[in-house]
Order: sequence, then structure tokens, then C-alpha cells
Amino acid sequence: MIDFTNGSLFKLTHCDPSEVEPQIAGLLLDGERVLVAAKTIRDFVAFTDKRIIAVNVQGITGKKRDFSSLPYSKIQAFSVETAGSFDLDAELELWFSGLGKVRFEFKGRFDITYLGKLIAHHVL
Repeated sequence: MIDFTNGSLFKLTHCDPSEVEPQIAGLLLDGERVLVAAKTIRDFVAFTDKRIIAVNVQGITGKKRDFSSLPYSKIQAFSVETAGSFDLDAELELWFSGLGKVRFEFKGRFDITYLGKLIAHHVL
């Protein structure tokens, strides 16, 4: 399981879902779709219509990967923080039953309000 307490692990930028979908295709359920994706240099997070899949690429070659599946049904609360004038990072904090807090930081122009609406749609 990814150590989500390490804030520097996920400083994400938006990417096209088609960039990451082939890497998680074997994990997706029939009909499950990637709606939003974001990545670092090697790691990425995919927000599907059923869950969040966080992928931590490990090792020098990057062949070893940790796939963490975070179902929307286990989210108890969430917080969205938009970017400001000087603090250009947006943040999403999620509190999961049995796991605790998971935090994702998004760099640059990322539509965090859309992501907040997506989470709300699946949680509320």
C-alpha cells in the first residue's frame, strides 16, 4: 500500500486519461471508465467512475508498481482547496474509513472544482 502520509509523493499535473488507462486496464472492471487522470514524472492517479487508483512506480527500471485502489464508498469526508495567487497548488484531502487521510496536491492549472464535484457525485 502506498504511504499516503508522504505529501511529496503526489504533486500531480493533469494528463489525458488515455495516457494512463493502458497501464491499469487489467485492474478495471467491465465498463469502468477513467474520468480524470493526473501524474508526476513516474507515478499517477486515475479517478474512475467507481474508485481512485493510485500508482506508485518503484525501482530504477520502473517495472515494479504499487496499485492502491481507493473505493469512493469508503470516503467519509473530503476537502477541496483551490489554488491562489501566490500558492499555485490545489489540494484534495479525502478521509477513508479504515485508512485515514489521503492527500493529493495538484500543480498548475488543474480543475479541482470539477474533481470535487466528481467526488461529491460518488460519495453523497
